[in-house]
Amino acid sequence: RELPLEILEELLEKLSVVVEERRQEESSKEAELKARLEKIESLRQLMLEDGIDPEELLSSFSAKSGAPKKVREPRPAKYKYTDVNGETKTWTGQGRTPKALAEQLEAGKTLDDFLI
Repeated sequence: RELPLEILEELLEKLSVVVEERRQEESSKEAELKARLEKIESLRQLMLEDGIDPEELLSSFSAKSGAPKKVREPRPAKYKYTDVNGETKTWTGQGRTPKALAEQLEAGKTLDDFLI
């Protein structure tokens, strides 16, 4: 309300342009969705004419499953170390080196010093 009329009119023009662009985007998205749904319906009709049930088609895709994944047994601990709180902990040697163990390694110890 405190702005001059020229600035308010300029803002109105810019806002009108933005609103019109947004309306065009929405209408194009709506048209694309409508065309897609029409294609889906026509394909469904073609399948029904050929005696193919869409549900049967979907179930044939979901019935196929890949090879079952093997569950690996947990690896036994390979290294034993003491953390900063004085607690004794173990590490399998896989994954990221625990911080307390890494600090001791930087201090000059070797992994062989921590073997169980």
